[in-house]
Amino acid sequence: MKKIPNIAFESSENTQSFELLDLAKLFARLPTIVDHNPTQPHRVSFFALLIVTKGTGIHQVDLIDYQLKAGTVLKIAKGQVHAFQKNAEYEGFLLLFTEDFILNHFSQSSINIISHLYNYHITSPIFNEENENSIFINQLLSELKNENTYARENIIAALLNLYLLKLERQSNGAKLENSNPKHHTVFIQFKNLVEAKYAETRNVKDYADAMFVSTKYLNQVVKEFTINTAKTFIDDYVTLEIKRATVTTNKSFKEIAFETGFDEVTNFTKFFKKNVHLSPKEFREQKT
Repeated sequence: MKKIPNIAFESSENTQSFELLDLAKLFARLPTIVDHNPTQPHRVSFFALLIVTKGTGIHQVDLIDYQLKAGTVLKIAKGQVHAFQKNAEYEGFLLLFTEDFILNHFSQSSINIISHLYNYHITSPIFNEENENSIFINQLLSELKNENTYARENIIAALLNLYLLKLERQSNGAKLENSNPKHHTVFIQFKNLVEAKYAETRNVKDYADAMFVSTKYLNQVVKEFTINTAKTFIDDYVTLEIKRATVTTNKSFKEIAFETGFDEVTNFTKFFKKNVHLSPKEFREQKT
């Protein structure tokens, strides 16, 4: 069975956590990319904003085709599966940024507000903000062209934070149009339970029992919003919490292990290494 390729962040500009790509240049080099076909579904391990300045087209995210036009911005979250249109002719920019970029530069309050970052399943990913897009892109280009690179990454992060907050204000309270309202309620209940109880249990059956539904039904609902299983959703959230604690605190790994629901540091390390392909110590050393 053909597997969906997982694509890591690689910058052609030698930056560690963000890159702004001109779509015309990107489309021109698509045929030269050898590790995957960008016009076929592929899962990204970073975040992206597809901003269209001219023309029309489509872009697929989690098997849904979104219509693009001048002024469109399409948000693609870490872990989502997307595909570019074949022979696309629209113009614009693609901004890529990593989870580390978010964890290192965004406040926790911003992360909680901006649903696109980790709760992309509950709001529409597409907006039409031609004026805001133009202001944002011009500011980014000006900063990237500035010969004085002092605090560049911090400035770009601040511009991106403000832009995403403005988009979030527009989408506040919005739901995915095609989702089943009942399933949406179940998913939100599950998501909230995971956030509250992840340190107590990572067992899907425990969550299903607490919600008075079957594990089969819960998996069906979670897949509708995330195209992943309930177990994957739980493990991804636990991994995120470990990353946050590892990057933003000086707590020992024994403390972090206990706070995230592990009785033994060895089990904690095995879990993290399985999901991140680095030990917690290696991850901390890499990010500090």
